[in-house]
Amino acid sequence: MRKFTVLVAFVFLAARSGFAADYPQAEVFGGFQYSHLQLGKELDGPGFNLAFNGNLSRYFGITADFGSSYGNLERIGISNYTYTFGPVFSLRAHRRYTPFVHVLVGGEHASASYLQFNRSINGLALIAGGGVDANINHRLALRVAQADWIWIHGNGANSGKNVRISTGLVLRF
Repeated sequence: MRKFTVLVAFVFLAARSGFAADYPQAEVFGGFQYSHLQLGKELDGPGFNLAFNGNLSRYFGITADFGSSYGNLERIGISNYTYTFGPVFSLRAHRRYTPFVHVLVGGEHASASYLQFNRSINGLALIAGGGVDANINHRLALRVAQADWIWIHGNGANSGKNVRISTGLVLRF
């Protein structure tokens, strides 16, 4: 946890170095996500998505992304969490909207519980995708849609048929 705190602080301090820039130095996204996961069987479930961007230039930044999804599969409660980091490329050519793409690498934690039975696994996660933010003003935007493909490798198995759709608010600093 200490390494993560230092990483986030470094990203935001690096992004704050150019105060006179015409782009946001940092962005915080929070919203709803809906995931379709292939965890042995197919699972659809709601969850949340949080992302912290440190923008190093008008078009390039670093993102820390955290996602979750929850669901039930044959009376078994399943939860899945992703924590990924990587570059984000934004096209800030228009005042009304900002499209972006990202490729994120990190980890994944899945757990299943049924009565007193609990099992969990940790693995590698790769997320590739993008979306569009509708700019309300220079401090606030609505993430109209973010669509991501998720590849998970855990417990000796690969799962590449995973997707998530997110929407929510973006605060800019």
